[in-house]
Amino acid sequence: MRIIWELEPCTVADIRSYIQKEMGGAKPPHSTISTLVSHLNRKGFLHYEAYGRTYVYSAAVSKSIYSKKSIKQLAKDFFDGSLQSMVSFLVKEESLSPEELRALREQLDESEKDSTS
Repeated sequence: MRIIWELEPCTVADIRSYIQKEMGGAKPPHSTISTLVSHLNRKGFLHYEAYGRTYVYSAAVSKSIYSKKSIKQLAKDFFDGSLQSMVSFLVKEESLSPEELRALREQLDESEKDSTS
């Protein structure tokens, strides 16, 4: 999605060229990128227009909405839907620093204040 947001509107060929140019190495196979884009489209994350056999894609959701849905799906798939278990895992694996945890706590406190106002 990051590439699509950056390039939109774009084709599978545009995405392949971007990956080769920006990430180095060979272009990924057309079928691989086409499969990924089709999956994102089926999930409702993309819009497309057909021009003959060529499809031009653009994002159907914002980064914020995509992030929220992705995090919820990650929690569902790996942590039985529990965001608390997911955060606990990140803390135990030292993926979150004490500073990041403090910042999260501050955000939670602010959110709590906003909801009671």
